[in-house]
Amino acid sequence: MSDLFEDSPAPSNSPEFTVSELSGAVKKVIEGEFGFVRVRGEVGRVSRPASGHLYFALKDDRASLDAVSWKGQVAKMQVRPEEGMEVIATGRMTTFPGQSKYQLIVDDVAPAGAGALMAMLEKRKAALAAEGLFDPARKQPIPYLPRVIGVVTSPSGAVIRDILHRLRDRFPRHVLIWPVAVQGQACAAEVSAAIRGFNAIAPGGPIPRPDLIIVARGGGSLEDLWGFNEEIVVRAAAASRIPLISAVGHETDTTLIDYAADLRAPTPTAAAELAVPVRLDLLAALDALAARQSRGVAQGLGLRGQRLRDLSRALPRLEAVLATPRQRYDAAVQRLGGALGMAAAKKRAGFGGVAGRLRPEALLTLIRRKTEQTGTQLNRLDAALSRRLERHGDRAENLSKRLGPALTRLIADASRKTSDGKAKLAQLDARLQAAPAERLARLQQRLEALDRTRTTLGYAETLRRGYAVVRGDGAVVTSRAAAEKALAIEVEFADGRLDLTGRGRKRPAGKAEPEQGSLF
Repeated sequence: MSDLFEDSPAPSNSPEFTVSELSGAVKKVIEGEFGFVRVRGEVGRVSRPASGHLYFALKDDRASLDAVSWKGQVAKMQVRPEEGMEVIATGRMTTFPGQSKYQLIVDDVAPAGAGALMAMLEKRKAALAAEGLFDPARKQPIPYLPRVIGVVTSPSGAVIRDILHRLRDRFPRHVLIWPVAVQGQACAAEVSAAIRGFNAIAPGGPIPRPDLIIVARGGGSLEDLWGFNEEIVVRAAAASRIPLISAVGHETDTTLIDYAADLRAPTPTAAAELAVPVRLDLLAALDALAARQSRGVAQGLGLRGQRLRDLSRALPRLEAVLATPRQRYDAAVQRLGGALGMAAAKKRAGFGGVAGRLRPEALLTLIRRKTEQTGTQLNRLDAALSRRLERHGDRAENLSKRLGPALTRLIADASRKTSDGKAKLAQLDARLQAAPAERLARLQQRLEALDRTRTTLGYAETLRRGYAVVRGDGAVVTSRAAAEKALAIEVEFADGRLDLTGRGRKRPAGKAEPEQGSLF
């Protein structure tokens, strides 16, 4: 009965695997068969946790493949995958036994074509434009003549030499160079750090703060210029408080930093031309303005003088103006004699009437009354004068008591002011002694600068560069016809003059041949 319940398993030749053994075998097969693969697909579900690794998915219309790129590989990528972007991922296949799935370990990611890069570029451009980073209203004006120019570029390329050469030709300025990588993974981080670094320089410090920043790079492919399309570079350019000129690539190349910059230059050389004016043009413009000012002043004085002469001719003659007052004066003089006689007769008649009413007794009474009034007033005057003298005596005594201390203070103040005046006079005398020497030194420096300008602009410098001056019969010849008509030809070089007359050149018709032995 016990055999009925003891069911032994049927014998089999199939080997038994543990789960770990089977997962390891599958891992070896997949890694051996797909040790190096390039997969094309659309990026989806991009995730980058705090560890720095990058997780994303590659998919097409029928399947999806999980992919992972470790932190060190992510740092080397020139283009990082973004959701919706079509890429070609290079790496190796492996499995993840903990979840029974396979995945692609990505070493590098490249766009599937220019179309994918342009699509990602347009998407990023639209997002940054929506934030207002490309708004023309926020762009700053470029300074007309910056004192210091900061250049963000590679120190070993031809770009910096072109910029420095152009600045030296147009208007030499102080240039600060911030060396950066202009291509590759480090480009975006170094360019944005350079822009922020120039803005962080404090005004008035040991390092001069730039008045203008130029971000420059030569031409290249879309992938070569991709660092200037990164978001950190665009945001750094938009946040710059110093005006910024973008000069990335050739004239047909366009990057996102061009939209965020305050001014875009087609080439690095053009950026230098936009940064500074031509010094000689400024000097010529100043001379022209000075000449216009002189002509304007002379013309204004002439017009005002002519206007004054015109107005003076419109004024009436002096004799006509004084004729009527003179006539009235003569009439008044003629009436004056009779008027005086009539006035004297009238006053004499009035005096006679008054004198007839006067009597000696009334005059004596009036004299006595006036005498009594005068005596009373004299008594009152004496008393008032005595009181006033007493008051003034008391006041004079008080003033005499205060006069001594006041006089002492006055003398002390006068002594102090005298000392201050002497010190100030000594300072002024020292300045007066130093002023002629300083002015003479400034005038000497200006004279030397003008002499250098005269030497630079003179035709002697042109002769040293290989040119020559041709003179015919003592005058400068500028055409072949004039040279053929001249009897004597002389050529001036940088090291002297050479007489060409008689050295095999044809003489014009009708001109006599020189005598035997003559140099001409």
